[in-house]
Amino acid sequence: MNTTDVETRTIPSPFGGGHEQVVFCSDEASGLRAVVAIASTGLGPGLGGTRFYPYADEGAALTDVLALSKAMAYKASLAGLDLGGGKAVIIGDPRRDKSEALLRAYGRFVQSLNGRYYTACDVGTYPEDMDVIARECDFVTGRTVEHGGAGDSSVLTAYGVFQGMRASAEFVWGSPSLAGRVVGVAGVGKVGRHLVGHLVEDGAEVVVTDVSAEAVESVLQTYEGVRAVSDTATLVRQHLDVYAPCALGGALDDDTVAALGAAIVCGGANNQLAHPGTELLLEQRGIVYAPDYCVNAGGLIQVADELEGFSFERAKARATRIQQTTFDVLTRAKGEGVAPSVAADQIAEQRIAEVSRLRSTWLPPR
Repeated sequence: MNTTDVETRTIPSPFGGGHEQVVFCSDEASGLRAVVAIASTGLGPGLGGTRFYPYADEGAALTDVLALSKAMAYKASLAGLDLGGGKAVIIGDPRRDKSEALLRAYGRFVQSLNGRYYTACDVGTYPEDMDVIARECDFVTGRTVEHGGAGDSSVLTAYGVFQGMRASAEFVWGSPSLAGRVVGVAGVGKVGRHLVGHLVEDGAEVVVTDVSAEAVESVLQTYEGVRAVSDTATLVRQHLDVYAPCALGGALDDDTVAALGAAIVCGGANNQLAHPGTELLLEQRGIVYAPDYCVNAGGLIQVADELEGFSFERAKARATRIQQTTFDVLTRAKGEGVAPSVAADQIAEQRIAEVSRLRSTWLPPR
């Protein structure tokens, strides 16, 4: 007999305050172990991808999903979307554990939240997986083009990061062009690969690294003039103008910041600051940090547009605004004498407070 256990808990947030809802699910028959975290629905239902990753234990998965969902709330607010912050993680190795049965069990799990959380792709999940989940669930975005979806959300994620990088370049050097600048990209999977393409087209000199030799080789074969180094520790010690972390979170730890010679950090990875206070270390070293949830919102914009009937041009136009938003954040930070991450938080929190003042949580229409 198939048994599915769902448990809801109120979990203190590592950012202060608490999440509205954190739901744990286990499905014995399929082997599913998942957690959905809804940080805030003040602006609307939470939307965020499902990360399928071999976490060491449930505690590590919980820490990640709490941080990611909180960042999604801020990301949606800063992007001007009427969406809250949600995220999900599935514990396991997607290469070994992913199956139709598991994905469909997960779909039933998300369906049980009745629209308070919409799922999409993330690390370890793809549009084809969303199509399977959608066979059991109405609250799925990031589906394949064949099923009316937006397809690969990394396309506009990378485009938005590039716009954020252009804004950062204008803020630091007075011109939005990356031509002649040396940009180091750590992680050339979904987002990093597309970002390299934008940078090469703009005339940048690009240096890359990735734990996957296959991913690196694919980029080198595709883009002439790109060079590679062995690892991230080597990359950050290169002569760089811009450093773009595009892999997993926590990329900006104390050792990395101390070794980094770039003038700008602007990348696609989520939760890049390894701990509170990292932004101050960057500021002390004179490094301009473009907040990750500001510049990597293109993917969220892309899958959110799917809820209206997807238009790539409409979504791209909205993602283009990331350039102005990033410039506004950096300008506000300089004017108020605070770190860019603090300025971005203030802008996001102000919109959440103003728009959601008449409601504390979002409920589906009855």
